[in-house]
Amino acid sequence: MTIADDIIALEKDALDRWCAGDPDAFLDLSADDVTYFDPFRETRLDGKAALASLYGELRGKIFAPRHEMIEPKVQVIGDAAVLTFRFVSWNGSEGDRVAWNCTEVYRRAPEGWRIVQTHWSFTGAGLAGGQ
Repeated sequence: MTIADDIIALEKDALDRWCAGDPDAFLDLSADDVTYFDPFRETRLDGKAALASLYGELRGKIFAPRHEMIEPKVQVIGDAAVLTFRFVSWNGSEGDRVAWNCTEVYRRAPEGWRIVQTHWSFTGAGLAGGQ
């Protein structure tokens, strides 16, 4: 397995759990100094404690029984790796179909790869329903 394969597998597992209402896989993957952006927040979140608070509010509220990671790409730069992909979910809590762009920056740590930066945004299709 390559580094890219490892990181994509970690992310897919975390997304599977997220789409079942469980954010803990992402928390487990996050470094203490993680930063986080999404289109529902006006400001960046700084640190794992702040992210845990946000995810605590969302626990059990996000469900997407059908979801797909599209065209994942990992660029490895020394002890860092940048994962970019599109993510689409259907029949979830946000509507019939939601399309996202995601960037995750991972850093190699003694305990394994950890997310140090997350950025989610809607694609041009955004919240287009019924597709």
